[in-house]
Amino acid sequence: MKEKTNKKRGKKALKILGIILCVLIACFAVCAIINVIGNNANLGKARSFDKVEYENQIVPVKDELGNWTFESDSDLKVLQLTDVHIGGGFLSLKKDAMAINTVAAMITAEKPDLVIVTGDIAYPVPFQSGSFNNKMPAKIFAELMDTLGVYWSLAFGNHDTEVYSYFDREYISDYYENSGFKYCIYTAGPDDIDGCGNQIINVKNTKGVITQSLYILDSHSYTDGDYFGALWKYDNIHQNQIDWYKESVQKYNKINDDFCKKAGINAADTSIKSLMFFHIPLTEYKDAWYEFADNGFKDTDDVKLVYGTAGESKKVVYCGIGDDNMFETIQELGSTKGVFCGHDHLNYFSVDYKGIRLTYGKSIDYLAYIGIYKLGTQRGCTVITVKPDGTFDYKAESYYQDKYKSLYEKEPVTMQEITPVEITEEAQS
Repeated sequence: MKEKTNKKRGKKALKILGIILCVLIACFAVCAIINVIGNNANLGKARSFDKVEYENQIVPVKDELGNWTFESDSDLKVLQLTDVHIGGGFLSLKKDAMAINTVAAMITAEKPDLVIVTGDIAYPVPFQSGSFNNKMPAKIFAELMDTLGVYWSLAFGNHDTEVYSYFDREYISDYYENSGFKYCIYTAGPDDIDGCGNQIINVKNTKGVITQSLYILDSHSYTDGDYFGALWKYDNIHQNQIDWYKESVQKYNKINDDFCKKAGINAADTSIKSLMFFHIPLTEYKDAWYEFADNGFKDTDDVKLVYGTAGESKKVVYCGIGDDNMFETIQELGSTKGVFCGHDHLNYFSVDYKGIRLTYGKSIDYLAYIGIYKLGTQRGCTVITVKPDGTFDYKAESYYQDKYKSLYEKEPVTMQEITPVEITEEAQS
């Protein structure tokens, strides 16, 4: 009798387990169908915009070293976007559509010669996006840029290729570079240095003199065993990347100097000025802001606030946890005068720190920070004007200006007041 009872219980347990498995399979199937339908709808949206109208669009070409080059005797407009955070899953479809609309509206109005995205085009975090697929956000964004007809490149961010994502950094890098996107001028960079997308884009005048170099670097992702980023342990730019940057600056300075001598061009200084773009801020962003905050949010001898503020809490600046000599190398070479990053979505300050401009781009993010889709002060872009004499101007622009006309209706947001927080001892430890 007892044996029969146990058999009945066993059969009942198996039946319940079978029902649970069937329900789970059905749920996964429904989610997969919604993902396919929703992402196809967002791809359709990405392809629905008109091409940006240029009077005379500059078409970049590759130089003898394989680096993309824009030729212009006039100003070159570079638009920095950051932290677009397209999720590509059933939980993020509506917010993904908002991000697509925002990017298209700002690019259409600004008509930049080049767009540089400083990381996190994708946000394949499943409990917020409903997907592990980081290729779909890459596809949506690249299709959008091809539809708009605007040249662009990117620096990878920590979310673009999570440890649990379907596709790793090398795969997504190859996808951007070799999938036939007409306006994507991303290059994977040298094989013998760390990271993907370490790239140089040059600007030269019609005489053939290089007037500006744009360095794009991979600032990597998490480190020190923090594989999922839960402990905010971010990596630094690696030494072999810094060595490559130094060698590249020196190499192009020599190329410029030799060209001017050969062409009989009189130039008092043939060294090339440059700008730098990556995702995770240098530790000097933290050093500068902490010094500024410790001085009562007033300028010091080394720190001059250009604009903006810091809205992140706790550590405020979430830079790499290690030490590197990127900033010191920038100072030593005297080429790079401005550095642009992303990563900390509520920071949009720009400071002059020891003679170098350190700037956060305004973010796009509708998804990663809980409730951020309802807030608008931090959302926008950075417009950088590269001048023929090697100097540059730049300014942060809010998406919610009238000049940014949206094909689809803009979402209602609160333009919140962002107040910088005091730096605590805990944050500094």
